[in-house]
Amino acid sequence: MSEQQKKIRLATVWLGGCSGCHMSFLDLDERLIDLLEQVELVYGPLVDAKEFPQDVDICLVEGAVTNVENLELARTIRNNSKQVISFGDCAVTGNVTSMRNRIPVKDLLTAVYHEAQAPIGAESLKVLPALLKKALPLHQAVKVDIYLPGCPPAPERIATVVTALLNKQPVELQPEMRTFG
Repeated sequence: MSEQQKKIRLATVWLGGCSGCHMSFLDLDERLIDLLEQVELVYGPLVDAKEFPQDVDICLVEGAVTNVENLELARTIRNNSKQVISFGDCAVTGNVTSMRNRIPVKDLLTAVYHEAQAPIGAESLKVLPALLKKALPLHQAVKVDIYLPGCPPAPERIATVVTALLNKQPVELQPEMRTFG
């Protein structure tokens, strides 16, 4: 494949969130077929890649940065991606994921792992990544190039942003596409 025909390297990432943004991405339906003619999907829940690759052109990042693994991955994404898109309200503002921010981490872990009706047990804390003191919107961890709000963003919003990027045009969301929730 010549340099002119080289496909855009697209990655999607799911940090601390519900995966609703990825479900909305799948709701592009048959537009996904057209998209896959233009991109190489190199990382994400739909790809069996174990490590985030280098030389990613566009990365859609869903979810808040909630733990040390998320923070490390966010930094890797930023270092290896030309354009990082804060994908959905949890990535843009922290949204529902950040509701835990009013509870000290120690109290949260005690309630979930020790005092719950069916406690998971302290042994789980040895294998789970350490929580950050606060769940962070993506831009508080790394530089973000584009914000794509919505909980989840409607497929039309996703298509508008991705199409503009693929066509090397500025991303311009109409006012009705700049809403949250």
